[in-house]
Amino acid sequence: MARTVLGALLNRTATATPVPFVSRAAQHAFGMFGNRRDAVAQMRAMGSVGTLFSIVNRTSNATAMVDWKLWRKAPSGMKEDRVEVTRHAALDLWTKPNPFMPRQEFVETFQQHVDITGEGWWVIAYDLRSTIPLEMWPVRPDRMTPVPSRERFLDGYVYTSPDGEQVPLGLNEVIFLRMPNPLDPYRGMGPVQSVLADLDATRYSAEWNRNFFLNSAEPGGIIEVPNGLSDTDFNQLRERWNEQHRGVANAHRVAILEHGAWKDRKLSQRDMQFVELRDVSRAVLREAFGISAFALGEVTDINRATANAAMAWFAEQLTVPRLERIKAALNHDLLPLFGATSQGLEFDYESPVPPDPETEAAQLTARSGAAATLAAAGWDRDDILSTVGLPAMRAATRPSGEPSVFGALAARLLGEHDPAGIEAAMRWVAMCKDDDNSCDPCRNNDGQTYRNRAAAYKDYPGGNGYIHCVGAKHGNECRCTVVKRRASKEDDE
Repeated sequence: MARTVLGALLNRTATATPVPFVSRAAQHAFGMFGNRRDAVAQMRAMGSVGTLFSIVNRTSNATAMVDWKLWRKAPSGMKEDRVEVTRHAALDLWTKPNPFMPRQEFVETFQQHVDITGEGWWVIAYDLRSTIPLEMWPVRPDRMTPVPSRERFLDGYVYTSPDGEQVPLGLNEVIFLRMPNPLDPYRGMGPVQSVLADLDATRYSAEWNRNFFLNSAEPGGIIEVPNGLSDTDFNQLRERWNEQHRGVANAHRVAILEHGAWKDRKLSQRDMQFVELRDVSRAVLREAFGISAFALGEVTDINRATANAAMAWFAEQLTVPRLERIKAALNHDLLPLFGATSQGLEFDYESPVPPDPETEAAQLTARSGAAATLAAAGWDRDDILSTVGLPAMRAATRPSGEPSVFGALAARLLGEHDPAGIEAAMRWVAMCKDDDNSCDPCRNNDGQTYRNRAAAYKDYPGGNGYIHCVGAKHGNECRCTVVKRRASKEDDE
């Protein structure tokens, strides 16, 4: 049975590598690397600052919604030649990291940690009878401590449980994602760390506003009494005042004072600037995360074009870098744990960047122009489509003997109104798809050359279908074509 998260942290397998405990002296010798006392405060800020919650919620959700696939690498090294792998233990683990979390929740949880603290931790659980990973659990960054090593750089990790127990974990039991910390090679650094003071100011300003309204939306004042009050009189005055005037529901009630006078305190310019502090902190947070105001719902002047551009920018600049970090962890840290069965495999994500219609239109125009040029040079149609990256197409047949789409487009690109000049320098050759379905007339005419287009199109109207095809006479479609090719010296002879 696979270990649960408790077993993964408290009941380690016998095959796990022992990790020595790091003393305070050893930590001091390494310059106190690996400590994160600020992580709790950073994570707690997400629940107290609305702007921070909105940013982290959007980035982590966008990252978790992306689909992933497992691929077998192609010898050519090109992505389009890869073969998808639909059954593998690593794929099953990534789809369902543990019995209580689907992949979406797992990714969203550790991505929150990365966005806030700059660190994301996966603890790997194994079966007692196997070395294959069976579960993955996200762990809070403040509970994990790397164990530095003078010889190997890193010996392992120590997990601190909620009751204070320190549990050693081996290198094969932890996968660490991070934004590198320039001061600590063992830890990460997140954007929240750079704006903690602004987050505190935002929280304090929110509390100030709350107290302002709880105090009847009045700035407060002073009750002056001519003589000193006894403890009994003071407590009685305070209790009566709170009972009659404290809270929004008691706002603007008339106060009756037996032994004192009310001195009002006006709202100063300093207080008015304090109210505006939250707007300043919101801009600072957006700058730290590199996120636009539109992504947080702050819409002023928007149309469909700018909205689509904002969506593409968010995916390209914010989501893709986070996915690349996860991709590196999957391919370089998780897959090797599955041994020889993972050789030649790689995880990859479906791009979240929406297509750009203008860019696609420009690419189609460029590919069509290249196809027309190659067609004019006499290359095979299927080879042309494969070379320029166009899908398979069937050339339209012109009953009047007009040129095909490729031929007409080539004539326009080359500035030829009369293709006679091209035909003089070209030969036309019949091409038959020779298999069990080919008839004898088509097979016998395979390779037949023609001096010009008129002669070729006489036997192959529109460039497709041999007029003597047996199958065509019985209502079937002939698969033969006639294409141009360069005239050679041998042909001339």
